Parts: sequence; structure tokens; C-alpha cells
Amino acid sequence: MKFIFDDGGRKAAGYKGSTGDCVVRAVAIATEQPYQMVYDALAHGMQTQRSTRRSKRAGSGRNGVSVTRKWFKDYMTARGWRWTPTMLIGSGCTVHLADGELPMGRLVVSVSKHYTAVIDGVVHDTHDPQREGETLYGVVKTATGWLHNQVIGKSGGRCVYGYWSKS
Repeated sequence: MKFIFDDGGRKAAGYKGSTGDCVVRAVAIATEQPYQMVYDALAHGMQTQRSTRRSKRAGSGRNGVSVTRKWFKDYMTARGWRWTPTMLIGSGCTVHLADGELPMGRLVVSVSKHYTAVIDGVVHDTHDPQREGETLYGVVKTATGWLHNQVIGKSGGRCVYGYWSKS
């Protein structure tokens, strides 16, 4: 997939440096809302969420957002976005962050430990979250016997857990 550097308006909002705000950035880019507006809304959600042993209450959206919490899902749904899971328990990876594997349109994509915006097949982020496909090795039977450690294919790259798209 092509990659375009995009901070989602973070610098224009007066923020400096880098931080763990990938959810805020991805939502701001995909929804075309100002970074500060998304930041404030998600920070409010983080401040009002119930604290548990696993997820503590946080003060802002800059150090991660609890995307599995009901308030975040309600936030996205209220703006007309719909979640599409691409990986279920026991299904393995079926969709990758690769050309032709995601639908066209504006998407907020969940990959391992990261959220990124994908617009019409192009990744918009502050870094390229794609991973090169890994070479797969295996055993191949030939007419003369078995050959070990032979290239049998390539994996598709970084696995996509699901994505938010405009309904």
C-alpha cells in the first residue's frame, strides 16, 4: 500500500513531539474532524470510563485510548461509523494491511497495538505501519526426495483485526 505522512492536524493544534496518540490521529484523519476536537472527545471518554484492574482511568488520549470500551464504540457509532471485524477467535489472519485487501473509502484500521487511517487504499499516518510479508519456508516433495527449508510462499504482511468505516 502507498503511504502518506499525515499527523492528523496534531502539529497545527499546537502539539510537539511524538506520543501514543494513534487512535486520536487515525480518527481525526478518517473522519476529517479537527485533531483538537477528537482529542478532547476521546480524553473526556478516558476520564469518565470506569476504572478496573486492567484499564485504569487516564487523563487524555495522548497515551492510548481504550478502544474496546463501550464509550469509544458509542462515540464512533454516534458519528455514523460501523465496526467490521476481520479476525475472529480461531480464524487466523484473513485480512492484511496490503493492497486490495481492504475496501475503498475512509477507514480507521486496527492492527496489532496500533490504529491507522486508510483512505482509498492509502495509509495515512506518522510512520508506515505496514510490515513486509514474511517468506514462508517448508518441506517440499520432489521426484528425488524431500527438500527441507524451501520457499513455499509469502505471508501477506501485518494482520488487520478490524476496521471502522462510514455507514
